Amino acid sequence: MNRDQSKGRIEQANGKARETVGRVKGNKNLEKKGKLQKDLGRAQAVYGDTQEIIKKIDARV
Repeated sequence: MNRDQSKGRIEQANGKARETVGRVKGNKNLEKKGKLQKDLGRAQAVYGDTQEIIKKIDARV
């Protein structure tokens, strides 16, 4: 697991927590910020996943 994968997964979890707190408190702004953080974390994790796939392909060549 590379740095982008781990940081992205952490951001996803933090965003999900923020989104849930916002939903429970009825704070739409906090909920939206949490969703954005979760989505950005997911994008970073996918970027890291892609890097790992490329490394594996390069190792085979």
